[in-house]
Amino acid sequence: MILALDVGNTNITCGVFDGDRIKASFRITTKMPRTSDEYGMLLSNLLERNQVGMDDIHDAIICSVVPNIMHSLQNGLIKYFNIRPIIVEAGIKTGIRIATPNPQQIGADRIVDAVAAYELYGGPVLVIDFGTATTYDMVDENGTFMGGITAPGIRISAKALWEDAAKLPEIEIKKPDNILGKDTITSMQAGLVYGQIGQTEYIINKVKEETGMYDAKVVVTGGLGRIISNETENVDVYDPDLTLKGINLVYRKQNRKGVK
Repeated sequence: MILALDVGNTNITCGVFDGDRIKASFRITTKMPRTSDEYGMLLSNLLERNQVGMDDIHDAIICSVVPNIMHSLQNGLIKYFNIRPIIVEAGIKTGIRIATPNPQQIGADRIVDAVAAYELYGGPVLVIDFGTATTYDMVDENGTFMGGITAPGIRISAKALWEDAAKLPEIEIKKPDNILGKDTITSMQAGLVYGQIGQTEYIINKVKEETGMYDAKVVVTGGLGRIISNETENVDVYDPDLTLKGINLVYRKQNRKGVK
């Protein structure tokens, strides 16, 4: 089995793949500093809790947008699993072509999202990831990554509200019953959620207009993606495991030999 790790700014999402099937998945917070021993022990314990033995894992692949934890994380896998993981980075086989002036500037998470969306749902496809940032990336019918948009994520916007406005409280992010809030909390929820819905619909329509790809599928992922995708007809697919699936697809293109 393969251990796929998606290292985001908020969480490390881990998936255990048996072929195409996700056998287990779990999350670890990213922001807490950890040693290689802590990563090794934490991963082995969480795998065990999910009925996966350390010896069942014969290889690993990491997709990361957080460089400063990579040394400890990689060494934890080497020390505890005897695995030197594949890193999703410039030069790795992905199956898509990046048509931007500097491909190295495209985040690894966006690449694996694009790979998964294109291979699983076909092209042209616009993939939207509601993570720490909200990203929109377009892949054409030939598998060419054309470019994308980066916007503040819903949680970033919410945090800015309650940290920079003294009288606004920290709130749960959810859709209120009505767009016109009756109190401070529901008015903030309305602004955050309905504002994100409006942004999403506008960007989808604008991308289709500029590219002329009106038949492009729209595939959404990310923790808060379900809230938005349920509220608009512009989204075709919500796939919560899209990033992990993309990491697994990239792994399979490497033809790795002689691994544990």
